[in-house]
Amino acid sequence: MLVNLVPEFLSVLAAPDPVAAYHRYLDRHQPILASYWHNYVVDLDSPPAERVILDALRADRADLQRLLDDVDAVAIAEDALRRSLETLEADCPVDLYLMVGVGAANAGELVVGGRGIAFVCLEHFTGRANPQTYGMGLAPHLLPLWIAHEVAHAVRYTAPTSRADLRRLVADLGGQYDYWETGSRASLRELLVNEGVAVATSQAVAPGFEPWEYFGYNRRQYRRIRELDAFLRRVAAPELEVTGLGLRLRFLSGGMSPSARLVGGKVLPERSGYYLGLRLVESYLAEHGVASTVRAATRELQQADQRALGSQTA
Repeated sequence: MLVNLVPEFLSVLAAPDPVAAYHRYLDRHQPILASYWHNYVVDLDSPPAERVILDALRADRADLQRLLDDVDAVAIAEDALRRSLETLEADCPVDLYLMVGVGAANAGELVVGGRGIAFVCLEHFTGRANPQTYGMGLAPHLLPLWIAHEVAHAVRYTAPTSRADLRRLVADLGGQYDYWETGSRASLRELLVNEGVAVATSQAVAPGFEPWEYFGYNRRQYRRIRELDAFLRRVAAPELEVTGLGLRLRFLSGGMSPSARLVGGKVLPERSGYYLGLRLVESYLAEHGVASTVRAATRELQQADQRALGSQTA
């Protein structure tokens, strides 16, 4: 199901008291928006939250209005959601929220009450970087790629046929996805695989993009990461079965300092784990296709790698 919160956010901006209107908007959609804030911004009851809200309400939204005037984002999103669910042979409900965020993630995944949710924040897809909204300036035609990526996460976390450790962890947390808790409790292998299967899903659902766009890289970063392929695989190998939030941040998060990404005498490119994740699922993907891969346990993926290695050396 697609839920479009954008008109409601725009009505908040037009209200006589936008701050009060925003808090009423939060109350109306509390389970979803509180989870979005907790996982991707800050907790709503923390001191910085009000400053973030004020900045978001004061920002110039002319680029967003142009996007809405020129592009049928709802139709694009509905089609991308339908194709994603068909490609993944979804056996669980997944909701897609179109929304305006507060300058945090351009897209992401949630689980609320056991139900998988993907969201995209349209301020990042106007085609123009906006320092006031922190909009990334991504082209709107990239929306299907990001939607497919996030739907894959939702299926991996909630499908009854998923064998993923992350599905178990989400269930252990009462049917809620928590970026920080899962990042602390899941192995690095599981976290990398989680992104790898999402990249593979976006490639299957939205073919025809440049290779680096599926990872959220630019052309130069993609070339550099490919040059470091053997090094990345080597330095990640001893950590793959280790848990710890620092590993998730080092391999998968943007904005980490170079010192935090220093491994084996080299600084890892930001978010290099997306590339590594795809490498970890490629053998199983070739054998079984994307719908099975998105549900696979890490041991199944490892066994496929071993089979591929055996056939190469036989």
